Amino acid sequence: MSKGTVSINAENIMPVIKQWLYSDKDIFMRELVANGCDAIRKYRWLVNNGQAEGDDAPDRIDVITDKDKGTLTFIDNGIGMSEEEIVKYIAQVAFSGATDFITKYTEESKGEGAGIIGHFGLGFYSAFMVSDKVVIDSKSYTDAPAVRWTSEDGMEYEIEPSDRTERGTAITLYIDEADKDFLNLWTLRSTLEKHCAFMPVPIFVSEVKKPEEPKEGEEPKKPDEPQQINDTHPLWMKRPNECTDEEYKVKGILYFPRIKNEFTASEGVIKLYNNQVFVADNIKEVIPEFLLLLKGCIDCPDLPLNVSRSFLQNDGYVKKMAAYITRKVADRLVSEFNTKREDYQRYWNDIHPFVKYGCIKDEKFYERVKSALIYKTTGGEYVTLDEYLNKNCADGEDKVVYYASDEKRQAQMIKLYNDQGKDVILLNTLIDNNFISFLEYADRDAKISFKRVDAATDSLTEEGEVSEEAKQKLEGLFRKAMGDDTVEVQLKPFKDDALISMITVDEQNRRFTEMSSRWGGRDMKLPEKRTLVLNDKHPLVKWLQGAEANERTETVCAQVADLAEMARQPLMAERMVDFLKRSNELLTQLVTEE
Repeated sequence: MSKGTVSINAENIMPVIKQWLYSDKDIFMRELVANGCDAIRKYRWLVNNGQAEGDDAPDRIDVITDKDKGTLTFIDNGIGMSEEEIVKYIAQVAFSGATDFITKYTEESKGEGAGIIGHFGLGFYSAFMVSDKVVIDSKSYTDAPAVRWTSEDGMEYEIEPSDRTERGTAITLYIDEADKDFLNLWTLRSTLEKHCAFMPVPIFVSEVKKPEEPKEGEEPKKPDEPQQINDTHPLWMKRPNECTDEEYKVKGILYFPRIKNEFTASEGVIKLYNNQVFVADNIKEVIPEFLLLLKGCIDCPDLPLNVSRSFLQNDGYVKKMAAYITRKVADRLVSEFNTKREDYQRYWNDIHPFVKYGCIKDEKFYERVKSALIYKTTGGEYVTLDEYLNKNCADGEDKVVYYASDEKRQAQMIKLYNDQGKDVILLNTLIDNNFISFLEYADRDAKISFKRVDAATDSLTEEGEVSEEAKQKLEGLFRKAMGDDTVEVQLKPFKDDALISMITVDEQNRRFTEMSSRWGGRDMKLPEKRTLVLNDKHPLVKWLQGAEANERTETVCAQVADLAEMARQPLMAERMVDFLKRSNELLTQLVTEE
């Protein structure tokens, strides 16, 4: 037996390791399994290149829990280590055996060694986060005798002969009292599935149990078979033509999730892998913020990671990768729109909040994807902005896009526009207010504006002179009837002779009011700039122009104003009570007069 002290490149390295890894204590499982994968890949590389004799044993890693002994054991049938290699790779903390292997065989491998992780020289020592003692039993693929390495603190160790007879390595952790939960089979399985679900070598989990005494006449129960917990050939490792449509629908690579109501920014749904080893699912450095709304996974072996594999360095490579991912998402959306427009339109309702958010956050993304932005009309059609303008705006007309935010509530006004041959698009999600403001600014040279159906009456009225004297009289009548001295009253000839009046709210004023109310609370809600537009051609409006100001005209004005208000939004509280009472009185008068 020989003894030694671990060689380190910095003082007190073990407390530092424990501090870095403490928040992700279960990470030790990933590290030890990843090391086993590397060992197997090294051995397979040597066999394939004629530098080692192969055998029929299938590649595998076994993770075995033994509650009675308080141990977790990680066993691989990889390349194994000799005593010299254990001293070199285990006893020198900052020295990576994988890196040494790749360096040694770089010229011969011609890139084949890229599958070996190779970035992590400290991973093995994460075992001491949960262990009172760690024992390594290893037998090299060479004729070197098996060796056992034992340490209780990660600093001092003993080396002695091992009784291991098979090629590979067994690492046994004597779990400390505070971390006994890792010995639970369910906890073990779930942790391994979290970190190792797609590692490239089959991983089997089992539990050592005391055999139950069979009842008289019964056969002894066989121990439970080890269960494989990983998929060694995940979807993203396949060529696209090897994946079925069903596989894409179920798993996906990066995909937009279906939303139930308004979109909400959620994180942690894109998983990052390094050579099929789970690294993290909070990866803002790699995935732009707006694409964190996506779901899926990314496997990149070249990402620079720190000792815990949990945090990314904010360097040039990562930024380029983020830009590349954004570009690929935009290009795929445009491709789907151009080649599969019907399918694209079917799932547009699910993805459009994410796409719009991306446009607002990243103007380069908008420039790439803007040709694939579509809008649903109240008639159920999907159109691009250019298609809408070409159909609804004649040469020389202002480029105005009319929209509705509530199809049912604004149904009357939508009909007015439809009757004039104007399509109305639906913009009814939380982000749309900001999105249309963004579009107007981003394409300001095109001078396109968005107006809600209750924002103006320009397309609904005709040219014609109106009496300024009549307008002033009506303004006085309606301000008194509405109890509002600030409301503006206009008199215009409408194209629809049956329409009595409309209430409009200035588009920009309303947007600002809604935004201040949403972000500042109800106390910050600003007054709306409202206009009551009366149809100069309607008989009732003509009657009001010549009628005396009395209780009857005030009742009529109040009823007209309430009907106009109800066409855009429900009457609230006392105003609804007054409207119903007034309606009953008018109906009673109508019957009585007959």
